[in-house]
Parts: sequence; structure tokens; C-alpha cells
Amino acid sequence: MANSNEPDETNLPTLFNQGLDLYNSICNSNEPTNSPPVQSNVKKAMSLFEQATRLVSFAGIFSTNEGIEEVATNDLQYFLLPALLGSLSLKLTSGERKEIINVAEIYFKDFLSRCNDYGLSNYDFTEKKEQKKPQTELEEITVSVNTRANKIQRYKEQKELKSKLADLKTNMENEHADEEIKRDYFLTMLKSFIHEAVDELNSIEMEKPILEYMANVKKDEKKPEPKRPVTPLKPIIITKDEVQKAVFGAGYPSLPTMTVQEFYDKRVKDGIFPDPTKPPTGPMSLQQAALAGVELNCEEKEAEEKEKIVESDDPEYIERMRRMDEFKDEHRRGWGNRANRS
Repeated sequence: MANSNEPDETNLPTLFNQGLDLYNSICNSNEPTNSPPVQSNVKKAMSLFEQATRLVSFAGIFSTNEGIEEVATNDLQYFLLPALLGSLSLKLTSGERKEIINVAEIYFKDFLSRCNDYGLSNYDFTEKKEQKKPQTELEEITVSVNTRANKIQRYKEQKELKSKLADLKTNMENEHADEEIKRDYFLTMLKSFIHEAVDELNSIEMEKPILEYMANVKKDEKKPEPKRPVTPLKPIIITKDEVQKAVFGAGYPSLPTMTVQEFYDKRVKDGIFPDPTKPPTGPMSLQQAALAGVELNCEEKEAEEKEKIVESDDPEYIERMRRMDEFKDEHRRGWGNRANRS
């Protein structure tokens, strides 16, 4: 009886085909890569290929002790799993870019390593260390020419492979396609992805120092100068009596507390409030007059007293007013002012 925990190998072709259909739709989509629908399809396709990879590992389809001619035709397509996962990884827009390209690099190198084992490629995995010895101008030109020639050659081969792959795909859709056509189709697809994997690894190598530089720039960015700490104002709690002072003082031991009398005495000592024990000098303020019980505004009171004198027909007041009227008649206003005239 089969173990229920073991993966069902019969689902492998279904999982792979579903993932491949999603991958092709993503590559042919006109929507931006960072759009939610595309990102959703990328993650879904990666999930399908990851499940397929686990099934391939469980089934032990590949072995380093065999050649490509010993691999069953239908199993050739599973060589593409790491390459497809690497390509999809680079399409992810969420997460740290450095982590994304590191994962993609692992996938592409795993793909090329297996292709090397089966004689499908000859990718050089030796790390290209920076040459300490400076190159001459001729050597730099030679390297540049060779690099350019290799890129042009790979581009031509890739173009021919895609054209051949399109023709083979048409033949594959024929229900009477024989084994030879299928095998040629899968091998052509593998060769096409080998070129793409090499190009992607070269791009990753170029992107790594850029990401490293950006990370260092973020580290070296000057942080805004911290604002000088402003000394906080210490509030004074004014309480009514010694009892409240004791209560509130116990609740707020770090805050200075005082009674109303203490507060007033302190203001008197600071010269803000007048000292009630000293006689006032100069004009009195409203506060000083209030404290001294003096009314500064006496105009209304004088008017009331004048009105009472008039109503009582005081003879002295009447005589004084008559003399004032006679003086005004004899001395008209302005007489005596010659306005600087001689």
C-alpha cells in the first residue's frame, strides 16, 4: 500500500504544463511586470514549478551517471525547472532585490550545472576574479572584441533556436507527432534556455556591484542633525493651603509647589507685586489702588456732586459762575495772542 505522505508522481506532467502555460502568458503579457495580476501569476507559476521539482527529486529522474540519450523524451522538459524558476524569480518586485538575484543565480547555476553533466553545455563555473595586474591597451581591446563577438554569436544562435522552436512547436501540436519531433523540440528548448541562463548570469554579475554601491550609499547617508534638546518648562502647581500642598506635593515630588500666600510673597520679593507694608510712590496702578481701597476714577463722582450744587441753588456757586461769565465777556478768547505779529 502506498504511503499517503509520498507525492503523487502522476501529477507531475499536469503541474509542469500548468506552470509552463502561466510562464508563457506572463512573458507574452502586455501588462507591466509590477502589476498585481502579473505578480500573482508569477508567484502561482513558481509554486507549481516548486511542487514539480519536489516530485522530480522524489522520482530520481536525473542521474550524473547517465548521458542525455538515456533520458526519456518526456523527462527532458524537466531539465527546465530551475531555469524557469530563476527567470520567474527575477520578475518578482516585492522583497530585497539583492536576495532576489541571489536566489535566481542559484537556480541558473543549478540548471547549467545539470546541463554540463549531460553534455548539453560547457559553462565555466570558475569565479572570475579581478585581475590585479593592469592590462595594456591592446589587451583591453582584445577582451572587448572577444566579448562583443561572443555576444553577437550567442544572439545569432538564440535567434535561430527561437525560429526552430516555433516551427517545432507547430509540429508538436499535431496529434500524430512522433518521438523524434518531441525529442528535438525539448532539446531545442533546452539549448535556448542555456543561452538565456548565461545572459541572465552575466546581467546578475553586472547588477551585484550596483546593488552593493547603493547599499553603501544608504549606510553613508548623513543622518539629519538631531535638534538641540529644549529645556522643558517646569510647571508650578498653585495650591490653596498647606494640606493641598502636602497632597499634591506627594503626588508630584519633582514639581515645585507652593501655597497662594507663598506664591504672593515670592512675587512681592521679585518686585512683581507691590509691597503692602510700604507707602505707594508715584501714580497708583489699578492693582495697587484695589489693594489700597482707593478709587482712581472719580470723574463720575465729581459730576454727581456738581449736579447736586446746581439743583440746591448754592449762592456761592452762583456768584462764582457769574464772575466767570463776566470775565469771558470782557476777555474774548484769542485776544492777547498776536500770532508772532509785531
